[in-house]
Amino acid sequence: MSLNNPRLIQLLQEEQKIDLTSLEKQFAHHLEYTIGKNRYNLKNEDIYKALGHTIRDFLIDRMNFTSERYRKESPKKIYYFSLEFLMGRTLMNALINLGLYDTIKQMIAGFGLDLNEILEFETDAGLGNGGLGRLAACFLDSMATLGIPGFGYGIRYDYGIFNQIIVNGNQLEMPDHWDANGIPYEIVRPDISFTVGFYGHTETNVNGKGKREHHWIPTETVLASAHDHPIPGFNTTTVNHLRLWAAKSSEEFNLDYFNHGDYMKAVQDKSISENISKVLYPNDTTEQGKVLRLKQQYFMVSSSLQDILNQYREQNNNLDNLPNAIAIQLNDTHPSIGIAELMRILIDTEDYEWDSAWAITTKVFSYTNHTVLPEALETWKVDLFQKLLPRHLEIIYEINHRFLERVRSLGKLTEEEISNVSIIEEGSEKRIRMANLAVIGSYKVNGVAELHSELIKQTIFNAFTKIFPEKFNNKTNGITPRRWLLQANPKLANLISKRIGSSFATDLYRLRELENFINDEEFIEDWKNVKRTAKDDLAKMIRSETGIIIDPKSLIDVQIKRFHEYKRQLLNILRVIAVYRRIKENPSIQITPRTVIFGGKAAPGYFMAKLIIKLIGHVSWVVNRDSDVSGRLKIVFLPNYRVSLAEKIIPGANLSEQISTAGTEASGTSNMKFMLNGALTIGTLDGANVEILEEVGAENIYIFGLKTEEVFQMKQNGYSPSEWIQKNPELHRVLLMIRENYFSMGEPGVFAPIYDSLYFTDNYLLMADFLSYDKTQNQVDQDFLLEGDWTKKSILNVARSGKFSTDRTIREYADDIWGVRSLDTIIPKSLYKLPQN
Repeated sequence: MSLNNPRLIQLLQEEQKIDLTSLEKQFAHHLEYTIGKNRYNLKNEDIYKALGHTIRDFLIDRMNFTSERYRKESPKKIYYFSLEFLMGRTLMNALINLGLYDTIKQMIAGFGLDLNEILEFETDAGLGNGGLGRLAACFLDSMATLGIPGFGYGIRYDYGIFNQIIVNGNQLEMPDHWDANGIPYEIVRPDISFTVGFYGHTETNVNGKGKREHHWIPTETVLASAHDHPIPGFNTTTVNHLRLWAAKSSEEFNLDYFNHGDYMKAVQDKSISENISKVLYPNDTTEQGKVLRLKQQYFMVSSSLQDILNQYREQNNNLDNLPNAIAIQLNDTHPSIGIAELMRILIDTEDYEWDSAWAITTKVFSYTNHTVLPEALETWKVDLFQKLLPRHLEIIYEINHRFLERVRSLGKLTEEEISNVSIIEEGSEKRIRMANLAVIGSYKVNGVAELHSELIKQTIFNAFTKIFPEKFNNKTNGITPRRWLLQANPKLANLISKRIGSSFATDLYRLRELENFINDEEFIEDWKNVKRTAKDDLAKMIRSETGIIIDPKSLIDVQIKRFHEYKRQLLNILRVIAVYRRIKENPSIQITPRTVIFGGKAAPGYFMAKLIIKLIGHVSWVVNRDSDVSGRLKIVFLPNYRVSLAEKIIPGANLSEQISTAGTEASGTSNMKFMLNGALTIGTLDGANVEILEEVGAENIYIFGLKTEEVFQMKQNGYSPSEWIQKNPELHRVLLMIRENYFSMGEPGVFAPIYDSLYFTDNYLLMADFLSYDKTQNQVDQDFLLEGDWTKKSILNVARSGKFSTDRTIREYADDIWGVRSLDTIIPKSLYKLPQN
């Protein structure tokens, strides 16, 4: 569609007519008639809600236009299935993408208010746990920006990732009722709902044509109700949507039970049904938790497939052309039950023969793997599947039987390898390997960084590559520059745009032009000032949130991410203890002032990760109160890490900690966010760090530690952490401080499990990497004092971050996997400018 399209011209002309006066009228209307408030009972929260509804009007206009366009042009559509979407806050992102930020800021200022303060009322939509969910959110932004007909499908959890509070160093989990105050931009679709079944049995009969028919008779049903979140593209008319499903009881209220006095029983079915979408990641250490988790996965894919096929049937008589009309991307193994579900629909409902159904299914799905750790690959007990999804178990058995027959006929695998590629894991307790189902049922399988994609071919999926070598490919992750630069760091974005223009917002490779100013003294000074301001803002936020006063002139060293042993937050705090010890032993020692910031949540049942958080808190308490280190070392743990907090931390960072054990991190995306905001990386050759090194050059990044092949070799040869400890007296003394309760006088022995783990097992080779890490950090200290050189490295990191945009990633998915074309229509540049500071 070109700019000559009459409907598009009308839409753009209408938006051009929007001025401050008309916006104020629209806003006032929502304040009075949607929110129900007047000037006598007005609160800032009401301003936020009215503003949300005002922006919602713009989003719906464009979303309706986008839907109309898709209906007319019938492009191939992409559906992104994910159990996680870590969206963060929406309103600010919408203002930027719609080009309304400055106008709205002026309007709110007219009421004597600050827009940024109003936007703080929005609660993060924490419908995800970490990088996997945040990647999904960035992908949606890029698909809309590129004009790709791409839609997300997930679950509308009542409670997202928990709110973290720290009490006496301990992580406590509190419910995250993210929608308690309403979601003004959400569009509830009561007319779009589907029935999802569970339990029951399968009946088989032969019809009049002699064909065997299968009928699943579920004994429990739940309604899936649609809730849409508009996803606006940047500087384009496209607004796609994320559709989230909420579980509703098929029987709201049993009047008979109520009339007989059994009030609890009257609503019991409703309560049980709605538990499905109650909470993100229920505790699956119990059998009930496992059942609920599998229910969530099937609930999402069943309702989504029903919705997709309903839309498809509006323009098609049968499903023969389905692979040419849609593509479904599985974000990890969680939605891979969708392969069996589509087979069930095609065979049991649509009357397809097996081979025809399988041919369609295996041309619809593609699968993204996010782990190299075998223990992280999802499996389910066969007994649980038999009880909850009996027909799907039959289909999975049949898929596996036919697949193994084919594999044996090829003669390429040994019996051990055949056992490894089987969907069914044999043993005392049979289990279903969901990753194997995803590989077998998908036409493409991708990793998320070059190293990761090679590792999965060499390790967990090695046998599959001998059967399906053409399936495997790499799609290095990225981040959306709209949120992680324009929104998170507007001062830096504006500095850049003054020199190279604003087109980098949709073509991040244009940042390379910054290298033309690498020796421009005025530009370098401006860059320093932007970073100083960001560090000042970070220092104010830290004081407000924690009471800790930091020196914004110090080296701001940040590690913010989900807590897991392989991410090695423990290595970081061990080195901090070593520095603290050096100062105590020699108070006159010259130390580059450093503030070390941690943030992140540990899974509620992950004992060791929670103990590491506690250790960081206790070390912080001791170090920050010690006058010997005053002005030289500070430790900060920022509780309740989330997207909106990351947006405040990242612009102020000087150093980005990406220190996972080589060969364990699939990609990482926080490394890209810090890079885009001018922080330098210290890291191992793991995940996307490898590609960051390739982009920036060895002189602009700090790489340390064992390489992946060295890690594997060391483990094969029998790694002994105690030997590395004995060779490093300082490290030994650091560990003794932990064992001998230097940081836990009031709780003797509390950190003994950390000492024992490091001394006797050390699964992630912290002891082997400590010396290299420490030496590299010492080099960082020296280099940071050379402010001019450090600033040039900072500029080069930003200039060479172009590869790490999700726009590039999505283009590669579109070209190499989905076979879909962009339908983007760019709004004339006269209608858009970058938001001002």
